[in-house]
Amino acid sequence: MQSDLYGAFVEGCVKGWKVATQNMLPNVVLAFVFIRALQISGLLESMGAVCSPVMNLFGLPGEAVTVLISTWFSAGGGVGAAAGLYSHGILNTTHISILMPGIFLMGAQIQYAGRILGVAGIPSRYYPVLCAIGIGNAAMAMLTMKYLFV
Repeated sequence: MQSDLYGAFVEGCVKGWKVATQNMLPNVVLAFVFIRALQISGLLESMGAVCSPVMNLFGLPGEAVTVLISTWFSAGGGVGAAAGLYSHGILNTTHISILMPGIFLMGAQIQYAGRILGVAGIPSRYYPVLCAIGIGNAAMAMLTMKYLFV
């Protein structure tokens, strides 16, 4: 009995390690590289200026849009982008707290469209509506968080 429990524990650890290193880590590292490349090229500042009016509705700097764009492709990438912007002093803990529900509610919609909706046989004409629902939920949650922190 004890060896079965030990074996299950070790097997779970091995599976968890594989998920962390093969699925999550590449997305997070890519997000850090993406943010740094945008910063070096000057595009991060430009994106921030263009998106600032919309992001200000949520109490966020314009550059935070990169977190939401990264999140749309991969939730891990969104977390990595947020961490990258935090490490460069662009986001603070309040900004991260406002962004978190957005990351959870609209995370990886592009990946899931192929993995889940396509496999389930959902007609592609419904994809934009389904994505809009996730984005709308994320926006409402981020507005809620903004008013909790203001």
